[in-house]
Amino acid sequence: MEHHDHMGHGGMDMPSDGAKCSMNMLFTWDTTNLCIVFPQWRVSSTITLLISLLGVILLTAGYEFVREMSRRYETSSAEYVNKLPRKNVDDAEKKQKLVKAGFYAVQVFYSFFIMLLFMTYNGWVMLSVAVGAFVGYLAFGDSSSTKSVACH
Repeated sequence: MEHHDHMGHGGMDMPSDGAKCSMNMLFTWDTTNLCIVFPQWRVSSTITLLISLLGVILLTAGYEFVREMSRRYETSSAEYVNKLPRKNVDDAEKKQKLVKAGFYAVQVFYSFFIMLLFMTYNGWVMLSVAVGAFVGYLAFGDSSSTKSVACH
C-alpha cells in the first residue's frame, strides 16, 4: 500500500477536470494550477489569472471601504448620542456598541480572508493585495494610514 493511499488527503484534488490545486509553502510567481482560497477559484489560463487578480484588488479595496464605513458610523453615532437627552443615552449606547461590534467582526473576518489570499505565497496575488490596499486607501481612506492592516 502506498503512503498517499491511506493518509486521507484526497480532498486536496477537488477540481473535477483532473487538475490539482498547487499549494506552495514558498514564494513563487508560478500560476500553474493555482487555487486561490477555494478549490473552485482556480487559475487555469491568463484570462482567469487577470480576472482573479482584479478580484483580489477589489476584495482588498473593499476592506478599506468597510473600515471607512466603520469610522464614519462611529463618528456620526457619537454625534447623535451627544445630542440625545440624558435619559435616552444608555439605550443608544447599547445599540451603538452592537453595531460597532458587528463592524469589528466583519473587519476581523475580512482581514483573515485577505491573509489567506496572501498565504497563497504567489507573487501576483501578493502584489494584487498591496495594489488593492493602495486603491482602497485612495478611494476610501479619509483618515490616518497609521492603523495597521494586520490580521487582527
